[in-house]
Amino acid sequence: MANSPLQFKHPSYCGRIGAAREEITPPVGIYAKNWGAAKHVVAEDIHRPLTVTAIAICEPGDEPIVLLSLDLGWWRRRKDEWAMRRSLLEELQLNAARVIIHFTHTHAGPSVCPEDSLYAGGEMIEPYLEMVRLKVISAAKKAIESAEPALLEWGTGKCSLAQNRDMPDPESNRILCGYNPEGIPPDDTLLVGRVTTIPGKNIAVLVNYACHPTTLAFDNRLISPDFPGAMRELVENKTAALCLYLHGASGELAAREQYTADIAVADRHGRELGYAVLSTLEGMLPPSTKFNYTEVKESGAPLAVWKYDTAVHSSRLEAVQDQIELIMQSLPSASQLRSELDATEDLVLQERLNRKLRIREGVGDAETASMPFWVWQVGDSIILGHPNEAYSHLQIELRRVFPEIAIVVMNCANGHFGYLPPTLLYAENIYPVWQTPFAAGCLELMIERCIDSIEQIRSMQPSPRNYTE
Repeated sequence: MANSPLQFKHPSYCGRIGAAREEITPPVGIYAKNWGAAKHVVAEDIHRPLTVTAIAICEPGDEPIVLLSLDLGWWRRRKDEWAMRRSLLEELQLNAARVIIHFTHTHAGPSVCPEDSLYAGGEMIEPYLEMVRLKVISAAKKAIESAEPALLEWGTGKCSLAQNRDMPDPESNRILCGYNPEGIPPDDTLLVGRVTTIPGKNIAVLVNYACHPTTLAFDNRLISPDFPGAMRELVENKTAALCLYLHGASGELAAREQYTADIAVADRHGRELGYAVLSTLEGMLPPSTKFNYTEVKESGAPLAVWKYDTAVHSSRLEAVQDQIELIMQSLPSASQLRSELDATEDLVLQERLNRKLRIREGVGDAETASMPFWVWQVGDSIILGHPNEAYSHLQIELRRVFPEIAIVVMNCANGHFGYLPPTLLYAENIYPVWQTPFAAGCLELMIERCIDSIEQIRSMQPSPRNYTE
């Protein structure tokens, strides 16, 4: 049975990998209004520190690829995102296709928009962004410098933290953002990447899961990474490795209990996810192994005997920055939105108009907008990042089409514009539809384009270099 085709192995990559972290906690008193319903505008204390964690994958003779995960919410302006990313690209002389700055999407972080300097605590935003810029560069450099021969292996688990959050209002003709027990069952897929040195020491754990970090909301006055903070603490204490949260396609997904100021709830959510991560890690094969069917053992029943063997790993590393033209909805002009903003004192309406204005300024006045996205092939996995908030249909469909590989999908990567809800929701009175600048059908177009891009990158030359460690 030595040549039996029956075997199991984790999607993997073998190469040089490094990880590093810096703290990016803002000062108390910084402007931190993320909710229209909030009655306060400044952060009064810190729940948990905010961090930037970097993973660098470095093939000899080639530019590294660098993925950074930051405990921040979302970019309000396109130029602010590009200023930070351009600085990193220039400082490290990296290709734009090979860098992703990803936000974990906490809704309890500081503002990262210098336009908010007009408000209380807003004078701290620009100095804070400069600090974050330097920390991003430092974390990326340290990750590259620390790269060593390592394995990245992916295991798939489940976590029930995320629930459907598109709830029909029983008293009006609209859909609310809140737990819907009768909604479409949520995508509970948990993808965990285990990075170990060739001797088997843990370096990093990558956690890709789709759930909005909106536990702490309008009554919360603390800076917090929300549930990813407690999840990281639990995983890191157990594994002695840096843990990165990679926020998945969660347009319609959030925890059942949310919109609270109770940090114990956020920490409980984090532990729920953290224990699911640890369970997935416990269920993975030992590093650099595969599980082979070897023989039949006759007993009371005929028994199939499986044994461990040394695995062969791919060292294929490719990075592409692609783009798609998305059709715009009919939106008010920037001047119209400014006029409406100047004419109202309603705090909720101000928040909604501000968001619409910044989106309009980001995408312009054309009928279509060119949206970038990033596709990396890392061994037997695909890492895909895009700047919008896609519904989970994106990751579900990509994983259905490519079941043989591990597919990481990240919202809020290298920017932020708007939601990508499915076409059927455009007939509804629902926030993701009237928030987004994108017309019906754009999510489906994005799925098709991502499938094409993944197929193209997998067919690129040179062929994978496979070897055994």
